[in-house]
Amino acid sequence: MSGHSKWATTKHKKAAIDAKRGKIFAKLIKNIEVAARTGGPDPAGNPTLFDAIQKAKKSSVPNDNIDRAVKRGGGLDGAGVDYETLMYEGYASGGVAVLIECLTDNRNRAAAEVRVALTRNGGSLGEAGSVGYMFSRKGTIIVSADEKLTEDDILMAVLDAGAEEVNDLGEGGFEVLCEPSDLVAVRTALQDAGIDYDSAEAGFVASTHIEVDVEGARKVMRVVDALEDSDEVQNVWTNADISDEVLAQLDAE
Repeated sequence: MSGHSKWATTKHKKAAIDAKRGKIFAKLIKNIEVAARTGGPDPAGNPTLFDAIQKAKKSSVPNDNIDRAVKRGGGLDGAGVDYETLMYEGYASGGVAVLIECLTDNRNRAAAEVRVALTRNGGSLGEAGSVGYMFSRKGTIIVSADEKLTEDDILMAVLDAGAEEVNDLGEGGFEVLCEPSDLVAVRTALQDAGIDYDSAEAGFVASTHIEVDVEGARKVMRVVDALEDSDEVQNVWTNADISDEVLAQLDAE
């Protein structure tokens, strides 16, 4: 959604608080374990693992934790992990669509936590397919903020690699969108151009949006925060359109 990436950047800054950091670390470690299990423990031959490690390092996850996660996921320490990806669909207040990705080893627990997070915060769980059609899967790369970089600089670096769109996130840097199949090529093009990036991963982008005011945005954020507080939930996407003006008011609170 318009404004969502800027909001995500704001939330990322706030997430530096120690109380949140442990939970964020756990989710990043889980991503690494799953990537190593599905594609092997060598990041040179497993782009998904490479990007999961990159994101963890950018979030200051200790190298020892990362190494142990790779070994667990790759079965190199005899432990192994068995997570599955589950998608849930629902609504926040005002009919805003919510798409929820879980990584879990217990389907019943994940479903219960998602339902509780939604219903206790003015939302509701929907049927499969109820909102999924409003989102498209895209590769998303967040480029670090740099006063020397412009939107055109990034576009020139990634256009031939398959990038579809570059969005200026202000202090949050830039967002590059592409087809998931082009993610590695676009990320490599940035590296070849000497442009640093914070994360590269496949996610979802809304194709239709619902504009919300300050109170509506506050309610949507309450739902998203509750979902993200669950250890079962890895990612949350919505189609709320939060303007810069509304974001400014929320940041001032």
